[in-house]
Amino acid sequence: MKFLKYLLVGIFFGIVLVKSEAVSWYRIYEMFRFQSFHMYGIIGTAIASGILFLQASKRGWITSIKGSSIFVPKKEKGVIRYIVGGTIFGFGWALIGACPGPMYILLGTGVWSMIIVIAAAILGTFIYGVLKNKLPH
Repeated sequence: MKFLKYLLVGIFFGIVLVKSEAVSWYRIYEMFRFQSFHMYGIIGTAIASGILFLQASKRGWITSIKGSSIFVPKKEKGVIRYIVGGTIFGFGWALIGACPGPMYILLGTGVWSMIIVIAAAILGTFIYGVLKNKLPH
């Protein structure tokens, strides 16, 4: 029962993404071909709201559920790793037609081929964990 609220929020988020067509392969295809503003609008809205909420939490206007201030640690500087990581992520997104969150939503909507994609994502994460100390960060 402790995690019921998280399950309900996840189900609500999944319904919103399905209804907004954010998990639609066709919409993602349109985005990567620069044929439609639909996905850019969704992503842009998420970025803008994220910036607003982050700035509000830094100023103390928003606190956690327990009333404590929200702390976001500083990230290390490094442009190359973000470019390489973002490129790999973008290639995977373009090839599969879904980023990590919607993979589970698509599985829930009955796209059974997502089982292969989720298994490959878990395997890739495991391989990264094994090789992490050998990679240049």
